[in-house]
Amino acid sequence: MAQGATIAKRENIPELSIVRAIAIIGVLSVHSTSVAVSTGMIDSNWFFLYNFANIFLKFGTTTFIFLSSFVLFYNYYARPFTAKLVTNFYKRRMLYIIVPYIVFSLFYYFLRLYQSGAIPPVGDMISDIASRLLHGNAYTHLYFVFISVQFYLMFPIFLWLFKKFPRLTPWLIVFGIVAQWSFFLINKYVLETPVKARGSWSLSYFSYYFLGAYLGIHWDKCKNWLIVCKDNFTKSRLVGWLALALVWLTAGLTHVYIWHQMRLKLNSYNTSFIDAVWNLHALTTALVLLMLSFIIYRMGSGVLNKLLMRLGELSFGIYLFHPFVLLIYRKFPPETGNVMAHHAWYVGGFVSALVISWIVVSIIARFVPQHWILFGNIPGNKRKKTAPQQPARGIDAKS
Repeated sequence: MAQGATIAKRENIPELSIVRAIAIIGVLSVHSTSVAVSTGMIDSNWFFLYNFANIFLKFGTTTFIFLSSFVLFYNYYARPFTAKLVTNFYKRRMLYIIVPYIVFSLFYYFLRLYQSGAIPPVGDMISDIASRLLHGNAYTHLYFVFISVQFYLMFPIFLWLFKKFPRLTPWLIVFGIVAQWSFFLINKYVLETPVKARGSWSLSYFSYYFLGAYLGIHWDKCKNWLIVCKDNFTKSRLVGWLALALVWLTAGLTHVYIWHQMRLKLNSYNTSFIDAVWNLHALTTALVLLMLSFIIYRMGSGVLNKLLMRLGELSFGIYLFHPFVLLIYRKFPPETGNVMAHHAWYVGGFVSALVISWIVVSIIARFVPQHWILFGNIPGNKRKKTAPQQPARGIDAKS
């Protein structure tokens, strides 16, 4: 038992909070430009810039899934697989993920009812709430928490399987890609499920989940390649780093170009081709952001690192709360026909979603003893002793 306890204590990786910070910035960028790329700036000479921000930075959800899986397997794979481990795992997910999910689902559901001005019969309302909770569509962004819960339900099964058959683990990335694309093709040619509805199911994200699982299990073997520094430099690694950067930029810019053409109705593309480009863009982005986080942590100023790491720690709360900020902000569009005023308004939406959400989550985390009910566990918070049993620090504590 003493040996098992020693194995369970893995080295802390503070750089992961920086990855989370960049991921939440990507989420806010996509959401704050959604109106601009759909109607607001479609005829503007600057549309290409809004489209770039909306598509190139569209890596938040997939990166969060990758990080969550990475930390879960990094923290749990070396531990003995016991009933207590599984019980504690589900207890923590219930407290810090499902409870905030239910609270914010109810908040946004009743907010929508207030906006509509139509109150359905109690029986219909209860049925509708239950359906939305079970499908993750009480509000547009809550699908991410819904698919995360699906992964959590499967995690102990995968953990047991990979510990029982460790020879499977070198093939996890391949397995994730094959499983995801099998799901895509079955949905396209057999079930004919719309892409938007397909995105609410975890199989749509298996490549990112199993990329994280692979690195979490094999981190000690992979970290020298992923940590770009002088000590890890070799000619073969340099070639690999440059190749990854080239593939990432090519996939990302191609993804941007595809949506630019489609949104301006200049061209159309096969949905499987769009999925392939997006999949490659998101997979390589996860790796690039992980590598970039080590560079920032090593070379960035103390103030910058502190801000980014705190943003990463608060990211789950910001993710849940920021749509409310955008909803209120968009009630006050610029009345003037001045183009620059509209540009400033869209930039202001991003800044407001980031800053106001950051302030609100920080204040609640600091002064409300049971803040975990709203925002889950927040690592580094001075009042965290008031919450129930805390999970190990890391990105999964909030995702």
